Amino acid sequence: QVQLVESGGGLVQTGGSLRLSCAASGRIFRNYVMGWFRQAPGKEREFVAAMSGAISGGSTDYADSVKGRFTISRDNAKNTVYLQVNSLKPEDTAVYYCAAGGLFDRRDAMYDYWGQGTQVTVSS
Repeated sequence: QVQLVESGGGLVQTGGSLRLSCAASGRIFRNYVMGWFRQAPGKEREFVAAMSGAISGGSTDYADSVKGRFTISRDNAKNTVYLQVNSLKPEDTAVYYCAAGGLFDRRDAMYDYWGQGTQVTVSS
């Protein structure tokens, strides 16, 4: 069992930045694939970023829409994964979810554990 809790969302203006955090329980955190997804009202949940487990080298993957602006990282000692979001645009407005799974994949069905989400709102 893995429990995830997101934090760090908020209201920012276009061009602003936030650092989202996801605190995970359990000793197996370092071996899990960690992902970030987002969902805007009335839309499907979409992939944002992912990082493979420590034993797999911590490779990263980003959606084209966020590449160069967002950065995923993890601190295994703190059981925490982060998403640094820079140069925010109104279209980034969504609830952001962290997830844990066993496969390095962009599909949300491949992730087994989910947090409750944190709201990011970007005003113009």
